[in-house]
Amino acid sequence: MLLKQVDHIAIAVRDLEAAIDYYARAFGAEVHHREVVERDGVEEALVKLGESYLQLTTPTRPDSPIAVFLEKRGEGLHHVGYRVDDCAAALAAVVAAGGRAIDEVPRPGSRGTTVAFVHPKGSFGTLIELVQEPA
Repeated sequence: MLLKQVDHIAIAVRDLEAAIDYYARAFGAEVHHREVVERDGVEEALVKLGESYLQLTTPTRPDSPIAVFLEKRGEGLHHVGYRVDDCAAALAAVVAAGGRAIDEVPRPGSRGTTVAFVHPKGSFGTLIELVQEPA
């Protein structure tokens, strides 16, 4: 089994501060990690949920994938991140099974991870992020 666990559930939001405040008031959630990922044009706040995260993510520029998503679909579930031991091997397995890779090769992600995205058209309507923890 290549999938080890759910790494994170990503929710696209227009106002990151308001989303953080909501999860703090409603659930007592605290931000475990916060980062701007310039390459993707997003700012994220991660709330630790056991061994996984809730990723609240907002665009930092109008051409980012999150900005496009918010314009088309509005706020809500954006993708599911699955933790894997070897991102390249997992991506190759996805492609071999008929899935469509967005990233042809794994690339740097937040928290020092290595990531690759899988297109929802090849994975039953769900955008998937494969996430390999740093060594």
